[in-house]
Parts: sequence; structure tokens; C-alpha cells
Amino acid sequence: MFTTLPTLLTWARIVAIPLIVGIYYLPWTIEHRNESATALFVLVALTDWLDGYLARRLNQTSAFGAFLDPVADKLLVCAALLVLLQLDRVHALVALVIIGREITISALREWMAQIGASRSVAVHMLGKLKTAAQMIAIPFLLLDGRLFGLFDTRYWGSWLLIVAALLTIWSMVYYLQKAVPEIRAKVR
Repeated sequence: MFTTLPTLLTWARIVAIPLIVGIYYLPWTIEHRNESATALFVLVALTDWLDGYLARRLNQTSAFGAFLDPVADKLLVCAALLVLLQLDRVHALVALVIIGREITISALREWMAQIGASRSVAVHMLGKLKTAAQMIAIPFLLLDGRLFGLFDTRYWGSWLLIVAALLTIWSMVYYLQKAVPEIRAKVR
């Protein structure tokens, strides 16, 4: 379970995080750092889709993989947001909302699992939309230039990240609403 191909891809996503951050410490021009970090982020983000596909296709799904995959995603997004915050490409409030939600929902899912009600906070389409918006916005903000000479990636990335933050809040409220009845029933 620790060394299946899908799990190795998930581990690779985690290992790539310091590489993405480290690119910004290299003595390259900012354009080269931006392009390299963007390319690596996109490549690593694609492994999220690939590891899930392979796990299902090769019948290598596991409880460990189901645990590690969202952890890798959250670490990747949080690290990228911190880099973008350092580069002054994202507002601290937006980063705080997104990172805070990830911590809150992870803790909620752990609590719900402890009381035997993890189904009530299973992944929902809102969470998937939020992740998609983040995974498009972050490379745009890392690139910080003109894509194909046509559009300003910082402008569109900033708007997409605001959409992601709104979806973040909406999905957090959704998950909390689903959890509250279960929590009330178990706490009594």
C-alpha cells in the first residue's frame, strides 16, 4: 500500500513541495523562477488526477492512499499560497481563508471519523470546484506574466483565487451544516 504506483505519485507530490518553494531561492531571473515554479506546480498538480485514475484503474485503492492524497493536496496548496504571499501576489486574507478552511475541515473530518459519522462530511462537488479553482489560479499567480501574449495571468489568477476563497467559505459552511446534526446526536 505504501509503494503502489498511485501512492508513489502522491508521495512525489509531497516531495515536490520544497522544490517548488526552493526555485524562488535560485539565482535565476524572476521570469525563469516563475516559469519553472509554474511548470513544476502544474506537473505535480496533474499527478493528483493521475494517482486517483491509476488507483481505480489498477484496483490499488487503499485507506492509506485515501488519507495521503488530500494531505498532499492541502500541503501543496498551502505551500504555494505562502510563496505567493511572500511574493505579494495574494492578499493575506485570501490565503488565511483558504488555509484556515483546510485546517478546519481536516479537523472536522477527523472528529466525524471518531464519532463514526464520516459519511456526513464526504467530499462534495463544492469541494471539488474549490480545488479546481485553486489549481488554476495558483499557476496563473506563480507565472505572473502574459500567457501566450494574450492575457495577464496575475489579474485572472487573482480573480480565480477570490472565486476559490468564496467557494472555500461556501463549502466549509456546507460541511459544517452536514456535521452539526451528527455532532449534536453523538454529544448527547
